[in-house]
Amino acid sequence: MPTRLISAVMFLFAVSLPLKAADFFDHSFGNYQEELDLAREEGKQGVFVFFEMDDCPFCHRMKETILQEPDVIEYFHEHFKVYRFDIEGSNPVTNFDGREFDTEKEMAERQYRVRATPVMIIFDLNGEPVARFTGPTRTKDEFLLFGRFVVEGHHQEMNFNRFRRQQEAS
Repeated sequence: MPTRLISAVMFLFAVSLPLKAADFFDHSFGNYQEELDLAREEGKQGVFVFFEMDDCPFCHRMKETILQEPDVIEYFHEHFKVYRFDIEGSNPVTNFDGREFDTEKEMAERQYRVRATPVMIIFDLNGEPVARFTGPTRTKDEFLLFGRFVVEGHHQEMNFNRFRRQQEAS
């Protein structure tokens, strides 16, 4: 009996473990044109890209806290395909338009002017950036607000800072 109880408790613990940041991100093979097609096929509203680098303490903090929250994972996966992008990476990559870059670093610098991290960009289903957040979000609520900013269409009317101020005032 005690063995069954211990086994049951261990199983429940394993099943109920919080999702890790790795679960926040979808796997990419570096062809963002294909990732965009997949987002369209799955009925998503766009593609969220988290530009990061290994030595970024702010990236690590976000991945260890905010990006592990189940409601954050659920919300972003409901509305977006979600990818990480190593701005120091040396792998070849294809952008949303089908243009090939020799390295991830080259694409991050030349196309999106990302040199420091984290930078979060949400792209629409045409591969156009519609919202950009530079630096870590302060809280989970601010991160979710960034997603809502695009999902609810506020990015068509104003920038994120103005939207955030309006939300904080109400």
